[in-house]
Amino acid sequence: MSVSFEGIGRWCATFLAGELEQGSPVKVSANGTVAACSAGEAFCGVAVSERDGACAVQLGGFVTLPYSGTAPTVGYAALCADGTGGVKSGGTASYLAVDVDTAAQTVTFLL
Repeated sequence: MSVSFEGIGRWCATFLAGELEQGSPVKVSANGTVAACSAGEAFCGVAVSERDGACAVQLGGFVTLPYSGTAPTVGYAALCADGTGGVKSGGTASYLAVDVDTAAQTVTFLL
C-alpha cells in the first residue's frame, strides 16, 4: 500500500523574487521578497513558481525535497537548506519528517 501526503495543508503566498529554482527552499531577504538559500540557512518555504519578478511560495503543508549528506530521520528532524536546491540535516528549525526515501534521497516533511 502507498501513502501520499501531497497537497495536505498546502498554502502559498506571493512574494517578489528574482529567478528561483522551482521546488527549492527560500528565505525572506527583504520586505515582501524571497531569495534562494545558501547552505546551512533556515528556510521559510519552497518556491512553487516564479514569473515576472513574483514567486508563489509554499509556506505550509507537506513537501518532498531532495536531501544531501546524512539521511534525515522520520519524526521531528532539524533541517536547513543545503545550498543546491534541497535540504540537509542540521540547523535550528525542526520539521515533522514523515517519509525518508534513501534510494531517491528525498524527504517528505511538514512546513
